[in-house]
Amino acid sequence: MLGHIEQWLVRIPVLLFAITIHEYAHGKAAYSLGDPTAKNAGRLSYNPLAHIDPLGAICLFLFNFGWAKPVPVNPAYFRNRRQGTILMALSGPLSNLSAAFVAGLFVRYFLLPWQIYREVLTYLLLMNIGLGLFNLIPIPPLDGSHILENLLPPRAAQRFRVIGRYGPIAIILIVLLDNYARTGIINTILIYPMFHLAHLFAGDNLWRLLTLLR
Repeated sequence: MLGHIEQWLVRIPVLLFAITIHEYAHGKAAYSLGDPTAKNAGRLSYNPLAHIDPLGAICLFLFNFGWAKPVPVNPAYFRNRRQGTILMALSGPLSNLSAAFVAGLFVRYFLLPWQIYREVLTYLLLMNIGLGLFNLIPIPPLDGSHILENLLPPRAAQRFRVIGRYGPIAIILIVLLDNYARTGIINTILIYPMFHLAHLFAGDNLWRLLTLLR
């Protein structure tokens, strides 16, 4: 029980960090492309409190599945609306994958014997990859859906938007099926790629780190 509490004391700050850089990256990318909406709303911030969605945070604590409060964006400010939306949507997942890459370098080349140090690196690596890859899934309202919609021809994009109204329901159904029917969907589309990418970043030292989570 004590070990479980100690792990949460590490996981919570890492989770807040991952969410914060993700949402900040969206806002910063939009601002760089000419959209001041996030800045004007006070969301161009490294303060985690600016990005926490209360319900999403509760779900994260209870079910290990949740969300942050999306940064407000107005694509009408973008010179090229489709291109700007793609770049803005990509920025969040890329910020998480970049953070995971840096953590992976520390795991690969600077793996010190301190337990707290190793736990922080473990969660920095896995949580950032998990959040980055999860948001690249092309199901609304995830970032991947905005990327796909703006890559599609206009007519197909319109159809995708109509279908996308059921995206949140689809995500909930996938999670429920995976948890109760053991369909393995999440393992296939998220967990397996997550560990492959973690190993690519961190090398074989990853397996030494994972013993901390057992």
